[in-house]
Amino acid sequence: MRPDRAVDDYLRHVALERGLSAHTVAAYRRDLATYLAWLDEQGISDTSDIGADTVTAFVAAHASSQPQPAPSSLARLQSSVRGLHRHLTREGVEAEDPTRRMRPPRQPRRLPKALTITQVEDLLDAAGPAPAEVSPTGPVALRDRALLELLYATGARVSEIVQLDVDDLADREVVRVRGKGDKERMVPVGSYARAALEAYLTRARPELARRGRGSARLFLGARGAPLSRQSAWLVIRAAAERAQLTAHVSPHTLRHSFATHLLQGGADVRVVQELLGHASVATTQIYTHVSIDALRDVYVTAHPRARGYNRPDGQEVESVGGGQ
Repeated sequence: MRPDRAVDDYLRHVALERGLSAHTVAAYRRDLATYLAWLDEQGISDTSDIGADTVTAFVAAHASSQPQPAPSSLARLQSSVRGLHRHLTREGVEAEDPTRRMRPPRQPRRLPKALTITQVEDLLDAAGPAPAEVSPTGPVALRDRALLELLYATGARVSEIVQLDVDDLADREVVRVRGKGDKERMVPVGSYARAALEAYLTRARPELARRGRGSARLFLGARGAPLSRQSAWLVIRAAAERAQLTAHVSPHTLRHSFATHLLQGGADVRVVQELLGHASVATTQIYTHVSIDALRDVYVTAHPRARGYNRPDGQEVESVGGGQ
């Protein structure tokens, strides 16, 4: 089969039969376009001519290209190529899978970076006026505040938030989120986010909707069209700059902060897994890291012999290591 036809067939499969999101399918398409271009350079015009050495040479060439790709990009590229060849084998197009012995590159373990609660509050205040405030700012500021409040309240991905319809809000207390693979989950919405949403829906969204052609989407742009993922990212970046947050802040930063703050508050990791929409609890457990300072604080507070003790004369003596 011609490689370009094989790729088209595979992308239809993951989009229609597996129900992957448009964002994921687009990433596969970009990766496989790189693969097709390389195969064309090598003069390979039939998938039956692709062997294990072909795939190995492609990965090596891409890994050594400039600028050098990040390990995560290289791993995703290999995953896309493996998925294509597994599909061709399952469909009986090819007898052998040239990627069957391929192993993904080892990824460096990176702990998610979360904001402190104070930093989150500063970010939200910088996004727009609080719901109770009478502000001369226009509807966009109310929208931005509601957007960031909802991202932090639910831990949802920004792609999930911008796809919400007004009807996905159930009594304003629960939101229906469609995650990866079009799987739905119900996530509670806290009181602060509910108030911000109410202010946006009553005082801002009707004005934004009048500027456009009408849309069921919850969040609208300044001209009334559905808010895009890229526009939402710009809203967050602008709020971070106004809040003078030196740390890099992205939509995923609020998701990381949501999970970290829940676990620090005593939430069970499996509850957080359900709220985040993770298929495996192993993905969620990365958030269970606790700084040494937090560990020490808990130890000093909880252990009966970790703190200082009183001498007979009433003077407190610090335990070994300071006990503080």
